[in-house]
Amino acid sequence: MNANDFLHLMPLLILTFGAIMNMLVISVWRNHKIIYVITAMSFLAAFGSLFELQVQGAYSIDPLLVIDGFAVFYMGLVLLTALLISMLSYAYFEQREERKEEYYLLLILSTLGACVLVISTHFASLFLGLEILSVALYALIAYLRKRERSDEGGIKYLILAAFSSAFLLFGMALVYASTGTMEFAAVAIAIAGLTELPLLLLTGFGMMIVGVGFKLGVVPFHMWTPDVYEGAPAPVTAFIATVSKGGMIGLLIRFFIEVDGFRYPVLVLIFTIIAIASMFTGNLLALQQQNVKRLLAYSSIAHMGYLLVAFLAGNEMGVQAVSFYLVAYFITTVGAFGIIAMLSDKVRDAEQLSDFKGLLWRRPWTATIFIAMLLSLAGIPLTGGFVGKFYILAAGVRTELWLLAVSLVINSVIGLYYYIKIIAVMFQPAEEATIIPYKLQPSIYVASMGTLTLLTLLLIGIGVYPTALLQLISTVLETFQVVAYR
Repeated sequence: MNANDFLHLMPLLILTFGAIMNMLVISVWRNHKIIYVITAMSFLAAFGSLFELQVQGAYSIDPLLVIDGFAVFYMGLVLLTALLISMLSYAYFEQREERKEEYYLLLILSTLGACVLVISTHFASLFLGLEILSVALYALIAYLRKRERSDEGGIKYLILAAFSSAFLLFGMALVYASTGTMEFAAVAIAIAGLTELPLLLLTGFGMMIVGVGFKLGVVPFHMWTPDVYEGAPAPVTAFIATVSKGGMIGLLIRFFIEVDGFRYPVLVLIFTIIAIASMFTGNLLALQQQNVKRLLAYSSIAHMGYLLVAFLAGNEMGVQAVSFYLVAYFITTVGAFGIIAMLSDKVRDAEQLSDFKGLLWRRPWTATIFIAMLLSLAGIPLTGGFVGKFYILAAGVRTELWLLAVSLVINSVIGLYYYIKIIAVMFQPAEEATIIPYKLQPSIYVASMGTLTLLTLLLIGIGVYPTALLQLISTVLETFQVVAYR
């Protein structure tokens, strides 16, 4: 490796250094504030180092990694989201008696794994990034050990993730046996002349889809999602719904466009079935929920189905639509779970519908922010969610994916009901709160509310004026070559 390689790996090196620093400081002196500051500074420094990359083309660190505009954008999105989650986590864990410091160490490691995923061009780096992400998540999900559902969520995620990794590894082995290589570009060359995939290779791709589908939480690999969302601490749930899934989406886009997987009707059919099943299953099951975290879990399954519509477009517009929608979805999801975290007490999270009864009259600004997030998830105009959903629909229509486009529209209408249900509860007459949040220090409370207010302004900003974000996405993706399959 040379100096240029180290420069392009600087975001990963900074995160690694931050994790080591946290370990050393924890071993000497346990202090929640100091560990949080080290974590936040690590995310900020890693994000700042992205501006030094000056990516003019794809910079390869053979054979494992590549840093291009696509990688820089997705790493930036992951790092900023992790920073926001760490800010909300400080207020959340400040009121808890458990040892808090190791949480931030695990948070940095999970973020590191997601960053490795989006720059991977080899099965080895793919699996390395996935395991760094997953192993830290096992502990994060079950971090509050005294919680009733915490261990259950962690164990379920551990068992299902183990099965998922086994399928992924077996699929990689079959692809290697069929093509003789584990590099994405070399796999693309090996299958370039094929009009139909051999059974062995198709089986390998199918088993890899199982592994990827588990991390995305799409149907039929969604069994873990509601239980894990319910059992995990609210900031961890936000992390799973955003950073974890965002890293895997980045990898999926890179791999399938690299190997031009959209040329093969059988793979397109598989993803079409998964997308439609995820949209309908997620929305229909969400209708029945009284637990807000479980409701948002099923909602996230549906949103992954929406994203697959743009992914299946397989062209430049599709990649841009996925990227824009991810930004809006990340802002919205972090904001929604940030509100849940702020309203939680020492014993449990504010996750029942009854916890939000009369919230508009008790805490009007908090309720206003939550309403904005829910309306964005529903795809109401003047929010980022609406523009993102419209862009996805446009990508699907442009490539004549009519069945997916119609399914998206129908499910957007279905989803509107359960988001409005939460908003209606907040408008009910004020009663005595069923959950009493811990009174934070004024500075921490102001910082947390400031973060949530900023997210709301960003959400409305990209909803009213999406051009700036679209231009940014178009610019950073110039170095990412997209081959349309139609």
